Amino acid sequence: MPDTSARKILISGLLALVTFTSANAEPLSIKQFIEKAAAHDKQFEAILIDQMGLQYRRDQLLPDSDLVLDVKYQHNFYLDQDRNDPEASISLSKLFSNSGTELSLNYGKDSSVFNTTENANLELLVSQPIANNAFGKASQLQDKIIGVENDVIRYQVIEAYEDYLASLTTIYYNWYSAYQNLKLGKLSLQSNKKLMENILERQRQKIALPIDVNKMRLLLLAREENLISLQEDYDTYNNLIHRSSGQPSSSLYTPLEPENAMELSALKNDITALIEGSRSFKIFSMLEQQNTLELEKVADGLMPSTQLLFGYRIDGEDWDIGSNQDNLFAGISMSWPLGQTVNKASKQLAQIALRKTQASNESKISELHTRLKNIALQIHRQQKLVTISNQKIELSKAILKDEAENYSFGKVSLNDYITAVNRGDENQFSLTAHKVELSKLMIEWLRLTDQLVNESVLKKLQ
Repeated sequence: MPDTSARKILISGLLALVTFTSANAEPLSIKQFIEKAAAHDKQFEAILIDQMGLQYRRDQLLPDSDLVLDVKYQHNFYLDQDRNDPEASISLSKLFSNSGTELSLNYGKDSSVFNTTENANLELLVSQPIANNAFGKASQLQDKIIGVENDVIRYQVIEAYEDYLASLTTIYYNWYSAYQNLKLGKLSLQSNKKLMENILERQRQKIALPIDVNKMRLLLLAREENLISLQEDYDTYNNLIHRSSGQPSSSLYTPLEPENAMELSALKNDITALIEGSRSFKIFSMLEQQNTLELEKVADGLMPSTQLLFGYRIDGEDWDIGSNQDNLFAGISMSWPLGQTVNKASKQLAQIALRKTQASNESKISELHTRLKNIALQIHRQQKLVTISNQKIELSKAILKDEAENYSFGKVSLNDYITAVNRGDENQFSLTAHKVELSKLMIEWLRLTDQLVNESVLKKLQ
């Protein structure tokens, strides 16, 4: 299960919310919703699992430097000589990957059909590469590559946290919007039912015409039809809220109105500086560094396999090496494949991969720059539309009040009054839509600029 500190990492990036409550259900703020989701949602647990294997990648991908024991024993039967002799060997070896040095100690006894004397020997051998993987260069490069890959994965885990948080806030905003629309739809239907009662009363008094009654019935049917769609939208997002938060479907919650995710002054920051200081930019740089190291590693592989050999050997007879001959030796071992078609092709492919990564990074940075500029424009646009919607609501309320009075005195037709009612409802729906869209755009700005989840998350994951 995910640890509590990891859950706090996600929750630390949340926004505070306020306002209305319902007598029939428990208010659920976006902070409370995310806390519940972090505690119960398997998608969040899956994100945490991605980082669990990082501590094992070096042991898996670097050359094995464990102490290796090899034992061999066999018994030889020489049928033509009517004799049999044992033959055995035992060796211990260890690779020091940081320097490329390999140390081995071998003891063995040989038996041969051509010699009835059995020879034993003890040998200590030190092998040091000086060309390919010279003094552990390839292993050191591989270690750096793994380090860069681990850092990229850590950043990508944080990116996944951020995307997950953004998706949860979107679900909450959609739930809030559906709740407000449903609430408005019910109020509109109730208001129109009261108007219907008034018209029926006017008809009994021979003031309203039958056509007025039919127009109101048609309006009521339209309101009921709209309410069915609004109820379906709310139920859909309500189900998502319960699933994500791990709460039973019988739980009753109402959303709270979210505050703005950030101050609009944050959009005045230089976009280029925001991108260059972002986590995404660091990932681009690390991917380029990784490809550069891969190219270096492939280039090292073009060097001949050359080993300096140093050793000490003791020879003896039978199992005993006490009456022995001993000697020191030094030498060189070289393996140089001619042509190296495969290695040269690998180097060319590594160069192509590096150029591709560089081009891809430049394209992504340019795309991100454009997206942020466009989101800033959309945020400013939605802010202006919210202001206009509030003004339209105030005006539509005043108009509706006047039209209601005019209709009661027969100064305007029912059509004019219905138009005023519809205009008021449309402006209320429009205000909710613009406010929610503004909040979503602000969250998207924070996500793209890597500000939803704090940089301290990386340190906690290391």
